[in-house]
Amino acid sequence: MANDGNAQAEAENKMGTMPVNRLLVTMALPMMISMLVQALYNVVDSIFVSRISEEALTAVSMAFPMQNLLIGLASGLAVGMNALVSRALGEKKQDTANQMAMHGVFLSACGFLVFLVLGLTIARWFFVVQGATDVIADYGHDYLSIVMCLSFGIFVEIIGERLLQSTGKTIYTMFTQGIGAIFNIIFDPILIFGLFGAPKLGIAGAAYATVLGQIFAGCLALVFNIKVNKELQLNFRKFRPELKAIGQILYIGVPSVLMVAIGSVMTFSVNRILVVFSSTAVAVFGVYFKLQSFAFMPIFGLNNGMVPIIAYNYGAVRPDRMIKTLKLAIFYATCIMVIAFVIFQVLPTQLLLLFSASDEMLAIGIPSLRILSVCFLVAGANVVISSFFQAVGNGVYSMLMSLFRQLVFLVPLAYLFSKTGNVNMVWLAWPIAEVAAVACNVIFMIRINRNILKPLKQKASGAETQIL
Repeated sequence: MANDGNAQAEAENKMGTMPVNRLLVTMALPMMISMLVQALYNVVDSIFVSRISEEALTAVSMAFPMQNLLIGLASGLAVGMNALVSRALGEKKQDTANQMAMHGVFLSACGFLVFLVLGLTIARWFFVVQGATDVIADYGHDYLSIVMCLSFGIFVEIIGERLLQSTGKTIYTMFTQGIGAIFNIIFDPILIFGLFGAPKLGIAGAAYATVLGQIFAGCLALVFNIKVNKELQLNFRKFRPELKAIGQILYIGVPSVLMVAIGSVMTFSVNRILVVFSSTAVAVFGVYFKLQSFAFMPIFGLNNGMVPIIAYNYGAVRPDRMIKTLKLAIFYATCIMVIAFVIFQVLPTQLLLLFSASDEMLAIGIPSLRILSVCFLVAGANVVISSFFQAVGNGVYSMLMSLFRQLVFLVPLAYLFSKTGNVNMVWLAWPIAEVAAVACNVIFMIRINRNILKPLKQKASGAETQIL
C-alpha cells in the first residue's frame, strides 16, 4: 500500500473538519445497512434450520455462546487495532499506524489458531455440558465444529473491515459484510436441503454456508485494502512482533473480548437454567437473540462509524467533536431501539411463526419477547457509551459494565426467578439488569469526564490561545 499525501489530506478533512452529524451518518450508515443484512442472515439461517426440526434449532441456539465468543475475539482484537491506528493517524504518526495495523493482523491469525484447536477438541462436549440430549448434541457438534475449524474467514473479514474503518473508508465494509451475508442466505437452503443438485447436508449445510460467506467477505476485504486503503502501508517481509505494540492492542481490545466472553457465559448459564423447563424454552431464547439482532446490529454499525471519529479527534485534541459525536450516536441508537420495542410488543406471534413455532413455543415465546424487549429502551444508550469508553482507551470500563449487567445482576436474578417455577419470571432479569447498567455507565462517564475530557478541553483551549 503506497503512501499518498492527497489521500491523507482528504482523510484529515473528513475526520477532522466535516460537520459531525454528516460525518457520523456518512461513516455509520453504510455499516448499519450491512449490519442489517447480517441480522437478516442471522434470522433467515435459523428459519431454515427450524425447518429441519426444533432440536436442530435448539442446537444452533446452544451453539451461540461459543460462536459469539469466536466473533467477539476477532472483533475485540480488531477494535484495539482500529482505535490505535485511528489515533496514530490523528496524531500524524504514520509509522505507528502501520505497525499497529500489522500487529492487529498478526493477533487475528493467532486467534484463528486458538479456535481451530477448540473446534477439533471440545465441540460436542460444549453441548453435553449444557444439558443437551444426544440428538441435540449430535446436531450441535456437526454445526459448531465446522464453524470453529474454518473460522479463518471471519478473522480475515473483521480485521480487513477495521483497517478500512480506521481510515474512514466505511463504505467498503458495507460491501464486504452485505455481500458475504447475501452469499450465506443464498447458499443456506441449497446446502441444507440439497437444491440444484447440491448434496443435502442438513445442519452441516448451514455451517458450511456460514463459513463460505465469511471466507468470501474476507477475500473482498483484502482486495479493498490493497486497492484503496492508501493511508496504510503494510509490509510483512520486515515485520517482527513487538510486545509493546501487542500489549497496547490487547489493553484496548481484551476488555472488548472479555465483554463478549461475559455475554457468552451469560447465554451459556441461561441455557442451563432454561433447559430445566424444556428444550423449547432454550429454543425461544435462541429465537429472541436472532430477532433482537435487528435492533442491535444497526447500533453496532453505528458504533463502528463512531469509534474512529472519536479516536481520531481524541488524537487531534478536539473534545468538542468527540462529545457531539457521542450525543448524536446515543440519540440515533435510542430511536432505533424504540422502534424495535414497538415491533416486539405488537407482533410477537408473527415473529415467532417465522420459525415454525409450535403451540408450546408460542405459549413461552409471546410473553418472553414482550418482557425482554423492555430492556431495549435503555440498551441502545448503554451500547454506545460502552463503545465510547473503548474509543478513548478505557475499555476496562466497558468490561466492568458488562460484567455487572450480565453476571452480577442478570444470571443470579434469572436463577432466583427460575425457582418460582414460572419461566415468564426468568425474563424479568433482563430489564432489571439493563437499568443497573445505566447506573454503572453514569459513574464511569463522570470519571471519564474528569480524567480525560476536562484535561483535553484545557489542552485544546491552550492550543487555541497560543495560535491567537
